[in-house]
Amino acid sequence: MKTVVTIAGTDPTGGAGAQADLKTFMAHEVYGMSILTALVAQNTTGVTSIMNVTPKFLKEQFDCVFTDIRPDAVKIGMVSQPELIAVIVEKLKQYAVERIVVDPVMVSTSGSRLLEDTALELLQTKLLPLADIITPNLPEAEALSGIRICNHQDMRKAAVMIAQDYDGYILIKGGHSMNRADDLLVHKDEAHWLSSEKIDNPNTHGTGCTLSSAIAGNLALGYDMISAVERAKAFISGALRDGLDLGQGSGPLNHCWNIKQKQPL
Repeated sequence: MKTVVTIAGTDPTGGAGAQADLKTFMAHEVYGMSILTALVAQNTTGVTSIMNVTPKFLKEQFDCVFTDIRPDAVKIGMVSQPELIAVIVEKLKQYAVERIVVDPVMVSTSGSRLLEDTALELLQTKLLPLADIITPNLPEAEALSGIRICNHQDMRKAAVMIAQDYDGYILIKGGHSMNRADDLLVHKDEAHWLSSEKIDNPNTHGTGCTLSSAIAGNLALGYDMISAVERAKAFISGALRDGLDLGQGSGPLNHCWNIKQKQPL
């Protein structure tokens, strides 16, 4: 059985973070593990507080996983402090980790800031260059590129600017504030549009976490990058169309919609 580990914060309501990642791994029939970066008190309406783990504890979790059940792919989500980013960079290099998916989480769906200002530079200069793919949404792509994104042309321009600093793939997710859910996958001089209609569902809590986890799951299963992204996007679309409606705010997806409907991925 293929194995995947998520390095992320928690969500006690299960819609985002490590809990959503583990559900997504299960839906893809890969064995899921988790290395926690923070305990996050949050729900569908917002984030109440964040309690980061210590760098020492993060190292210990990393060693426990990689010296016992080495993962076939790694998904990295919320890491809010520069000290924790430094530990992850150190350990990724130490264990020569492959198939790294980084979701550069900066702000939650509810609008809560999840990345400290001092951590952004380290994220950009040390962690992202190690990734096989990064998956910023539009606000995150704006932060990484330094330009405002209002249309498809801006998405392409931002991707080109971000690509100057990274060798891996860049997936800019266009569904955050545009009328369509068109995503742009860029690698070096190649650009691949993944176009789709925007699904009418206000419950989008954890979509970024889920998409990046689905990509990691597909990479672990042996799919090439473009296929892994296409399959992950189809998985997200199915989870949104399922219409799960929980919570008082932007509710979670049904991460196991394909299991419920007995549909193969």
